[in-house]
This record gives sequence, C-alpha cells and structure tokens, in this order.
Amino acid sequence: MTPFETCIAALKQPGPPDALFKAIDKALAETVGHKLFTLLYVAPNKRRVKRLYTNMPKEYPVGGYKEIKSTPWHKRVVEEKRAWVGHNAKDIEWAYFDHELIKSLGCESATNVPVVYAGRLLGTANLLDVAGHYKESDVAKCEPFAALLIGPFLDAIAADPDIGR
Repeated sequence: MTPFETCIAALKQPGPPDALFKAIDKALAETVGHKLFTLLYVAPNKRRVKRLYTNMPKEYPVGGYKEIKSTPWHKRVVEEKRAWVGHNAKDIEWAYFDHELIKSLGCESATNVPVVYAGRLLGTANLLDVAGHYKESDVAKCEPFAALLIGPFLDAIAADPDIGR
C-alpha cells in the first residue's frame, strides 16, 4: 500500500481518529519528512487553538485550548488560509512565539498547511525539520493528507465547549 492508501484505510476505522493521525504522521514523514509533526484545531473565531495530535507529546502535549494573537503568520495561514513555508531559524523566530523550544529540538524550517473545508479554515497540519528542509513544492505533497483531516477537525468543532456562545 502507498502511504496515502494506508491513510485512507485508517480513515475508515471506527472510533477516535488516533490511527488516522498516526498514519498521516508516518505518511508525511515518508513523503516530505519531519522531526516534529502537530495538528492544531483552530476555533471558528480564529482566536483559539487546540492541539489534537503531536509526535512529541512531552514537548507539545495534546489538549487544552490556547488563545492566539493576530500576527503576520496568523494573517497568512489562519485568515488567508494559505500555506506557509519557513526555511531557516529567522523564519521560525518570525512565525512562532516558542521558537527557542523549536530550535532546541533541532527544527529550523517549517511547513504549515491549512485544513480547509467549504472555504472555512478548520485547523493546520504543521511539519518542522532542520534548516533548509522544506521547499514551496512540498505544500502540494502535503495537501492531500491535510484533506483527510476534515472529518476529525469538524468533530473538534462539534466538541468545542465555546461553540454557540
């Protein structure tokens, strides 16, 4: 089976999306590579996020809602729903408030791929690796896997305690 076919098989499994998240993690590691992989749900108000998955749970635990601020990164990825590729430590510092932790993990490049459905941003798939690892062309390789996350991100909206307030 191809990495994508493995993800499709995981998508069809009943229960929580953990098997799908792990399959996408592995598939993206094989497709474009990464040291750190996280999935962030973005609340419809675009001001709160919740980490749904991480391959480094000690450094980046799953769960809990966190407020996010309007930054140039937020404008591009969250507001405009456009992928972002960072190539070096300076880009990481520009994009992430926790850039020191990211650099301590050996990550100095990133690709953030929006998960979008019906024109709505649902979340982001975030891949980080060594400096110079990602190219703009990697986004197109990641997008089919991001599309497989629509269901779990819609479930995250349904489970959000602040929806409807």
